[in-house]
Amino acid sequence: MQRGRLASIPRTMGDDKTARQAPTNNGLTTPEDAVKRVLGGERRALAHAITELERMSPTAPKLLQALQPHLGNALVLGITGPPGAGKSTLVNAIIKHLRTKGKRVGVIAVDPSSPVSGGAILGDRIRMTAALDDNDVFVRSLASRGYLGGLSPAAVRIIDALDAGKFDIILLETVGTGQNEIDVAEVADIRIVISAPGLGDDIQAMKSGLLEIADILVVNKGDRDDAERTMHQLIGALSIRASTGKKVPVLKTTATTGAGVAELMQAVLDLGVEIRSAPQAERRRKRARYLIARAAADLVAGRIKGGSTKGLNDLSDAVLAGTLRPEDAAKKLLKD
Repeated sequence: MQRGRLASIPRTMGDDKTARQAPTNNGLTTPEDAVKRVLGGERRALAHAITELERMSPTAPKLLQALQPHLGNALVLGITGPPGAGKSTLVNAIIKHLRTKGKRVGVIAVDPSSPVSGGAILGDRIRMTAALDDNDVFVRSLASRGYLGGLSPAAVRIIDALDAGKFDIILLETVGTGQNEIDVAEVADIRIVISAPGLGDDIQAMKSGLLEIADILVVNKGDRDDAERTMHQLIGALSIRASTGKKVPVLKTTATTGAGVAELMQAVLDLGVEIRSAPQAERRRKRARYLIARAAADLVAGRIKGGSTKGLNDLSDAVLAGTLRPEDAAKKLLKD
């Protein structure tokens, strides 16, 4: 793990498109052998398997297939919120708490993509000191790749690898870009939205998206004077959220001291009991639907961006003329 400076992962480490052109087996023999070694707790085998899945190399589909019988045991916590809320510091405190309970913890830290290399800037991993020298904690940084929802499809594949690796809890920390970062709702079992006092209009921004997906709301940096006011703002903001019939806890933490983390994890465990009572297949099916929707969106976007065909031009002209709605044009494009 690198500390003291920012590091960048090469483009192929998280880029599905470019990675297909640079396959490697990273020392793994067959997918079955790789899975056997991952199940046996070999960290190096897990790291190699994750790299294959992140790159979506030619080996990855068979590896995913071999993983399937061993999935569905881990509880996935999505941690998101506005920049400056202290998400990474809180993740570090959560790791420490979970380790005192004997839980094995996997972490996927989704970092902003470097505009130069396309890789992830490893700011989050630098701050996760609780993961140092602990064989029962595994941290992987992942580039966001510019996805507006805050995740790339590679995150779901890495979740599968960590799940097969017998990690009890998987923490999925997203970039923290604000209201657009809602893909985590489709991937995580429990969504934790972090805020903090003094972030200006972050509560207003959360009303537009993040507030809608929260299972638990947390005010971090709770030792600040205006923390209580922020909590009341969040409680008030919940009143405008569409009623789902379930209560959303609003909790206060101070990640630097660990205050409130035990209460947060108790709320997570309470929700986890309910979630685990649901069919395992349904939990995983939701992630599969996300992958299908993302792949479909990418295909359509690619066709539009690279398209200069007469059919696409005709659709564009009809939309400009007002004779065809964009929604109907999209339907026609999907049928072609």
